[in-house]
Amino acid sequence: MQSPLLMVPQQNAPEAIAPAPAYHAPAPAPATVELGDLGRILLRRRKLIFATVALLTITTLIYAFLTPALYSSTAQIIIDPQDLQVVTNDVNPSRISPDGGITQVESQVSVAQSNGVLLRAIKATNLTENPDFNGQGGLGGWLGMFFGASDGDRTAETLDALRRRLAVKRDDKVLVLNIIITAKSADLAAELANAIAQAYLDDQAEARSKAAADASDAISARLEAQRKRVEQAANAVETYKAEHNMVMAGGNLVSDQELTDLNTQLTAAQTRTAQLKAQVDQLRRQGGAPDATSEAMRSPVIASLRAQEATLVDQISQFGTELGPRHPSMISAQQQLSDLRKLISRELGRLVTAAETDYERASANQKTLEAKVASLKGKSLDTDQASVRLRELQRDLDAVRTVYANYLQRAQETREQTNVNSTNARIISEAMPALKKSWPPKGLLIFGAIFGGLALGIGMALIAEYLSPTVLSANQMQSAIDAPVLGVLPGRGRRRSGAAAQKTDAVAGLALQRIAAATRRPPDWPLVPSILVASPPEDKAERSRVAWQLANAAAARGRRVLFIDINAGKGQKDPQPGVLDVLRGEYPLDAVSRYAPGSSVALVSRGRPTAVFQEAQALYFAHRMLAEANHSFELVVIDGGALADDLNVLPLVAMADEILLVARLNATPMRDVAATSEAVSVMGRLPTGAMLVDEAA
Repeated sequence: MQSPLLMVPQQNAPEAIAPAPAYHAPAPAPATVELGDLGRILLRRRKLIFATVALLTITTLIYAFLTPALYSSTAQIIIDPQDLQVVTNDVNPSRISPDGGITQVESQVSVAQSNGVLLRAIKATNLTENPDFNGQGGLGGWLGMFFGASDGDRTAETLDALRRRLAVKRDDKVLVLNIIITAKSADLAAELANAIAQAYLDDQAEARSKAAADASDAISARLEAQRKRVEQAANAVETYKAEHNMVMAGGNLVSDQELTDLNTQLTAAQTRTAQLKAQVDQLRRQGGAPDATSEAMRSPVIASLRAQEATLVDQISQFGTELGPRHPSMISAQQQLSDLRKLISRELGRLVTAAETDYERASANQKTLEAKVASLKGKSLDTDQASVRLRELQRDLDAVRTVYANYLQRAQETREQTNVNSTNARIISEAMPALKKSWPPKGLLIFGAIFGGLALGIGMALIAEYLSPTVLSANQMQSAIDAPVLGVLPGRGRRRSGAAAQKTDAVAGLALQRIAAATRRPPDWPLVPSILVASPPEDKAERSRVAWQLANAAAARGRRVLFIDINAGKGQKDPQPGVLDVLRGEYPLDAVSRYAPGSSVALVSRGRPTAVFQEAQALYFAHRMLAEANHSFELVVIDGGALADDLNVLPLVAMADEILLVARLNATPMRDVAATSEAVSVMGRLPTGAMLVDEAA
């Protein structure tokens, strides 16, 4: 959509012809900061970076030379997570955490820096009398003299000073504590490191001894209560047994023992009765031959009588053969045999009577035992009911006795531990006086100052760039003006060689070709092609150079070029007629144009700003000027100056085919680019392209 500024009044114009359509490139890619852009930022702000490095280095040197030398000494303590176990039930049991004791040793780092350990070391070394630690040296000494310092304040000052110079560290993957002390004296540093290490061991030993003593006192305080509980439980058991007539023997009730014995006797009696009954039954079944029983066979009397009987039978048999039946010896022997057999019969009868008597006695004994067992079982039922409560009381008594015994044993063990050092740490390396000072490391400080200054300077440069950004790349410029960058010209600050000049001409020529390729003009278009070059005020030299470079590049390719310099003659008292006179209709274009010596480019200066022309009239005469130039020239290049400062350029902006903005890479602030682009927009147009100047190229 055309701006109203492009509308030419019909009463002053022979024909209304709109200006040529401007070239607009597709939307550019988002701007990014590349590595080369960072290099340009740092190069442009190198003074800030070098000043930061120099200031930091000088400050570091002053500090290094004025700071008193310090020396560091280290004492090493190894801590075994397996405590020294003096007794089985130690107050400090030997346990290793799943991490191998690392956590336990890490906690000892804080213990080694605790007030208790440090105060021990201060007392052992009499450090409160050292001016370097007690706050009496330097400014602190003067303040102490005026305001007075108590011993408590001096101890606190010494403690704070010692803590500031102390470092306790644990090396990776080991259980060793490094106690590092830094002091102005190497001997003092070693002495303090060893004193703190020894104070740590003493503190641990005292803490363990105190823990054992506290445990022993606590257990001893409970012993009396436990003893009374044992007495109460024992009295309860005895009272209960007396109330229920429960007599104990060997830990068991007498009634239970009697019942057990009677059951045993009853069993034996029943067995005996059964055996005797079997014998009697057998004897009764034998009838008249009791001598065939086993009792008769086992009886020694029967056996003796049978032997005598056998002897007499043999004699009678012999007498019968030798003496005859009437012989007195035969008759005597027969009489003896008869008497002997009567004795055997009487003995067998006695055995039967004895067996029956034994059976009756055993049966009577069994009945007696059964009666006693039945009687005791009745009593046992009552006793069992009472035994339930008795056993409960007995269990309580056993429990309190066990607890009391454990308390008594534990009290003895913990009491002994108070006199035994069970510390699980020891000094493996005593501190030695340092041969070299540890602070200040001048070389390291200077090295750090240089690189720190570089880092700080670079950071400050980037922050400064962020607060006041400049044009860093073509992509950034395209994103800012929404138009393509047609080329990047090398700067002219350095000595120009032939190759550099050729490169500049090539870039300008390529920019002209891009403009020609992008512009779509009808074949019968009455106006000459025109390019207006603008820039922020501080880029005046680069803008004039770019405009001249474009004009010379077109002229070098055989094109007739008109160069309008809106700044030429500005500020002169009596300037020559120029483009402003043409825009007011006072002069024709031919009257104000002239060729530069030795050049094929015609020049038109600014002219005389004697009166203000109307915008509508100026648009008409600008249109007529370009139409007249179409007869003599093939391209018009306009150095439009800083558009935001000169509204007289508005008619040329409205009629120009292309509006190019010029900026310096890594030099032109983005706010100035935005201001120039906004000025073009206010004049009814948009930038169609840009040319950049790289002073570092």
